[in-house]
Amino acid sequence: MSLSRRHVITAAAAGAAFSGFARLADAASDTHAQVEADLYHSEVAGYGPLKTDPFGLFDLPEGFSYTVVSRAGDPMSDGLVTPRKADGMGCFGLGGSRVALVRNHELKAYDADFGPFGVGHGLAGKLDAGLAYDRYGDGRALPGGTTTMVYDLRARRLETVHLSLTGTSTNCCGGITPWGSWLSCEEIISGAGGQKDHGWVFEVPASHRGVVEPVPLKGLGRFRHEAACIDPTTGVVYLTEDEGDGLFYRFLPNDRRRLGQGGRLQALGFKDGGGDARNWDAVAWAPVQWREAVWIDLEGVDNPHGDLRARGQAAGAARFARGEGVFFGRGELYFTCTSGGPARFGQIMRYRPSRFEGDARETDEPGRLQLFVESADRRLMNMCDNLSVAPWGHLMVCEDKAEPGGVNYLKGVTPEGKVYTMGRQAQPGRSDVGANTELAGACFSPDGSTLFVNVYEPGMTVAIVGPWGRFAA
Repeated sequence: MSLSRRHVITAAAAGAAFSGFARLADAASDTHAQVEADLYHSEVAGYGPLKTDPFGLFDLPEGFSYTVVSRAGDPMSDGLVTPRKADGMGCFGLGGSRVALVRNHELKAYDADFGPFGVGHGLAGKLDAGLAYDRYGDGRALPGGTTTMVYDLRARRLETVHLSLTGTSTNCCGGITPWGSWLSCEEIISGAGGQKDHGWVFEVPASHRGVVEPVPLKGLGRFRHEAACIDPTTGVVYLTEDEGDGLFYRFLPNDRRRLGQGGRLQALGFKDGGGDARNWDAVAWAPVQWREAVWIDLEGVDNPHGDLRARGQAAGAARFARGEGVFFGRGELYFTCTSGGPARFGQIMRYRPSRFEGDARETDEPGRLQLFVESADRRLMNMCDNLSVAPWGHLMVCEDKAEPGGVNYLKGVTPEGKVYTMGRQAQPGRSDVGANTELAGACFSPDGSTLFVNVYEPGMTVAIVGPWGRFAA
């Protein structure tokens, strides 16, 4: 691989930061070599085979390079510490060559020492106490939330990074809004370790320079949220749920720009009946098949008893196998189901809204859902998670395999549904010691020049550049 000088400098520094983690995998490296030789698989040529990264962090095709933008444990501009468990992320233009990246940190109650306040919460005094959504019984803020980075695309340099949401729990993924904010989703409804209810969505304006006031958007429901996206034409919000029998939701807001003003929450069902989209025990539909949608009104969306999806299913809502990332592209959206399909290697769904989405007229011309991709080969795609739509219409899909020795890939998918390999997090995971190298947060800069990706644990954000126009079908 052709490496820029900045690539060499930042990768070398990152290599030092990861050296302890690398030692965990050394003993199993011989086994991994053959496994990885068998795992590389593509349906189209794409950008070509991956080249081994000499620094052992991220393998990419010839001509592509990465810069390490941020690492867990780095000091932030506000005097706090960059948290671990980097998950979902959105990118926003700030003018010129500068962008803001709002990044989730999926920290749970037991992750207090890995949060922004450092070991023992020694830096907690730097935060206005009123800006934490929830706290442990002893008064410490829960560690989950978001950080916001300002990055210069031209200089390939991080300018600032600061804490932007705190006191939440298990902030998994989320989604961008058309007005320049990030919807940060909590993937938990019980066991958060604090004193308030959890399982909400919070809004973080990308241009805000500090910690936002944490206001749960309760109309979007309380459940194990994974991700969200918004149709910029209609303002409808679509939401996924990370449960083995989760629902796919939409929210019809009363005010498109002020989601806290309430609205109607609904769940998707199929017009032809048949409420199981997972293809687990019986194949309900075939890849590329389309089905017409119906949307079912939900009541009691604050879900005090944790039974929202059960009530939705009883009313006719369809079940999906761990809904994960969702992203709105050109007039349609895509979302992943991590464990869908007969082999449970994952599915990608494509939804095309009705011309009358959310209107009574959609009964006669409903939206349609397609089983866009269903993996039958773990080498092709295994446990698809976060995803985004590139400016040229391809999907970039992150894998999340947590098995011992698992190596997660960044996969591309063409508009025709053909899968190719785009990258590989080169450090094997070790679930037996709690080290997961899940990829997450894939998102493009508005100009399409840079793809940002997070390595979940211990936590790192990279910026990938290269000859994106060189794709070969």
